Amino acid sequence: MNEWLLPALFGLGTGILSAWGVGGGTLLLLCMTLFLGVDQRQAQAINVLFFLPTAGAGLFFHGRNGYLHKPTWRGAVLPGALAALATSLMALRWDAEVFRRPFGIFLLYAGASMLWKIWKERKSGKKTSEGPAGK
Repeated sequence: MNEWLLPALFGLGTGILSAWGVGGGTLLLLCMTLFLGVDQRQAQAINVLFFLPTAGAGLFFHGRNGYLHKPTWRGAVLPGALAALATSLMALRWDAEVFRRPFGIFLLYAGASMLWKIWKERKSGKKTSEGPAGK
């Protein structure tokens, strides 16, 4: 029973956080590598599988509700796909240790950026996010 209980609880918890917009996929990655002993590459592959359904649903509903700025979206698809392909090939060829420190720095930067935005919103007394894009 213990073999599946902890991973299931991590999946449930990070899934709920992901639905709230907290970045549950990143938390799932950290839980798998730090607490469950999953290899980083395998954890990242699982993370992508975790992310794809929610990203697809989010893209569909945000598009339907007018929250996508189409010129930006169109300009980001090709470079994003090429960057994903290039980094995937690098990850297959290079040792996983090469990516640990840069990925950790990225996570720290992303977390600090989110906290900074919240701090600025609270200090100014208003939200910095805007309404639907393109409207």
